Amino acid sequence: MTSADSLTALRDALRTFADDRDWHRHHRPKNLAMALIVEAAELVEHFQWRSHEEVDVLDEAVRSEVADEIADVLLYLIRLADVLGIDPVTAAQRKMVKNAVKYPPLR
Repeated sequence: MTSADSLTALRDALRTFADDRDWHRHHRPKNLAMALIVEAAELVEHFQWRSHEEVDVLDEAVRSEVADEIADVLLYLIRLADVLGIDPVTAAQRKMVKNAVKYPPLR
């Protein structure tokens, strides 16, 4: 299974999850974007007061918490893209092309 297939499967699972709970009235773009930022802030909290060296050697408990926050950010981002009808893989590929023009290689 490709990464794109995995994202599609995850998107479909999120749709079903939201459908099963009748969350469509809550899953509006504004709400999802705000929830995404909250989850991103929770991710940042794990790094805020740690040095680079401390972050490089996080214990398993903290790594597990970080993994959960990364998952939350990804899930909200995929759900937001789905509600807006945006393919996140295509959007990322287009953005990489723009970035390559904006930031040419140093060599």
